Amino acid sequence: MRDVAIAGAGMTRFAKYPDRGLKELSREAVTAALDAAGMDKRDLEVAIVGNAAAGLTTGQECIRAQVVLREMGIDRIPMVNAENACASSSTAFQLAWLYVASGVYDVALALGVEKMYTADKSRALAAFSAGVDVEQLRGIMEQLKPPSEQAAGAESGAGKSRSLFMDIYAAGARAHMAKYGTTKEHYARIAAKNHNNGSLNPHAQYRERYTTEEILASPLVAEPLTRLMCAPIGDGAAAAVLVSAEKAAKYTTRPVWVRASALVSGSDDRAHEGGITTRAARRAFEMAGLGINDVDVMEVHDASAPAELTIYEELGLCGEGEGGRLVDEGATELGGRIPVNTSGGLLAKGHPVGATGVAQLYEIWLQLRGEAGERQVPGARVGLTENGGGMVRGEAAATTVHILTT
Repeated sequence: MRDVAIAGAGMTRFAKYPDRGLKELSREAVTAALDAAGMDKRDLEVAIVGNAAAGLTTGQECIRAQVVLREMGIDRIPMVNAENACASSSTAFQLAWLYVASGVYDVALALGVEKMYTADKSRALAAFSAGVDVEQLRGIMEQLKPPSEQAAGAESGAGKSRSLFMDIYAAGARAHMAKYGTTKEHYARIAAKNHNNGSLNPHAQYRERYTTEEILASPLVAEPLTRLMCAPIGDGAAAAVLVSAEKAAKYTTRPVWVRASALVSGSDDRAHEGGITTRAARRAFEMAGLGINDVDVMEVHDASAPAELTIYEELGLCGEGEGGRLVDEGATELGGRIPVNTSGGLLAKGHPVGATGVAQLYEIWLQLRGEAGERQVPGARVGLTENGGGMVRGEAAATTVHILTT
């Protein structure tokens, strides 16, 4: 396999865009990535587009890549549509990496784009509910009911007033609290950290800062989650241009190298092999010849604050059940031992599902080039992204881990 570099990357600000569609958002992100690489669109040899929910939110199915890229004059080249729940665009990035690493092409575009915000919120909520085994949907909702909805005959609000995935995260949070003594304050501190980081990011959907007390006092979604502990619905796009080592010098004097790309699916044998994030990270670290202690900065899938704490443990930043201690130490804050979600994460930067994976990679690309402004991690040389999507039998359906280096 050949060495592969990111020559350029770009993204839109994540936000609610009632008057902007998939084409316009894609154009902005792709143009920014091409400009960063000093590249013309005619240099692209293959394109992979990640999108999860357009069929349910906009009605566009089947040929999303061909539709959004043709609008900006990109045609003829092979185009692939990647749909893998919240991991759609990180999967697109892996496919782009594979095309270049294998020697099939020298220049590949990975794009993630999503329109989640609509006047009819039920369409977005339906898209989230479709990310589980729909044949078991009713049983899943009953099983995950928070205590406030467990009275006889009470109907679950999952999929109606809130995303079903918030119930999934809330149930996991309650279990972690009961087993390890983790507190609601730990989750609030993670949310406050990420909102603080997002305030420093011009691409973030929300740039307000909140105290831990304000996080705790925001409206309850599903115990113990409050609104500010949950990722918002929004729109956006992110793109990256990958090139072979032989081509890298033509486009950039500061390449960021893709040292590992791992994509794994959920398993029923977690007791012996570990959970999906642990398995993906193990594969990525083996591929890169690195370990968790080599990582300087990371972006992880904090669709809720409790999800981030669990990922600390699954990646090996601390032992099982010790995520709360890591929060108490301030280890994952800017200036801490291992800053996590310097972009603001999904909580503040936003979570347009199909764009999230490449947006995480964009943040690490900026950090390793020393271009992250006020949120820059000094001397960052190794970065990691973790991006999970969907849920089958109690864990994510698909998870990617990527490792990038200078």
